[in-house]
Amino acid sequence: MNLTRTVKSRCAFTLLEVLIAIAVFAIVMAAINTVFYGALRLRNRTMAALDESAPIDHALAIIRRDLANTVAPNGTNYPLQTTILSQSQFGQLTPDLYTATGEIDGMVPWGDVQKISYGLVPSADGTSRDLIRLVSHNLLATTTETPEQQWLLGGVRNIALHYFDGTQWADVWDTTTQSNLPTAIKVDLDLTNTLMHMVVALDTQVRTNQ
Repeated sequence: MNLTRTVKSRCAFTLLEVLIAIAVFAIVMAAINTVFYGALRLRNRTMAALDESAPIDHALAIIRRDLANTVAPNGTNYPLQTTILSQSQFGQLTPDLYTATGEIDGMVPWGDVQKISYGLVPSADGTSRDLIRLVSHNLLATTTETPEQQWLLGGVRNIALHYFDGTQWADVWDTTTQSNLPTAIKVDLDLTNTLMHMVVALDTQVRTNQ
């Protein structure tokens, strides 16, 4: 009888063994918890950074597309004159650019060439300024057309364009006195917390049917 009881008692866990197992389990769970919440915080920071950069990337992509498709001047048509701002009453800061980024379909009475510029207007809450894209679709209008104002980005302090002639950068350009378009245009975008630069190369050749 005593031998049976001794064998049964040896098959059970002692209180010390249970406490050690609980302690080891707690340490493992604490390590897993640390790794999990570290990964979760990293994910949240990454998503926040992506959410913050997405509007900037979208605005820069639109500006890059506009500049890359700038139409070369043809006589008095499609000039690039940086000293003339035709829509200054709408906050225009950059000169008029004629770009082949318009969509052609059976529902609109104009072609793919449209006049665009960029400007700044006060934000809705009045605490900052918003970057807008001013678009005039009908270039054959006999009366002054009110441009379409497309919102691009908030929290912008300034936007400026600079023009490369193949040798150096200039702040002004006039295709009525210079032979053609600049070889590249640089965009300086001054945001609330950073300054961004983007250079876009232009096709400066005037194309003909020949």
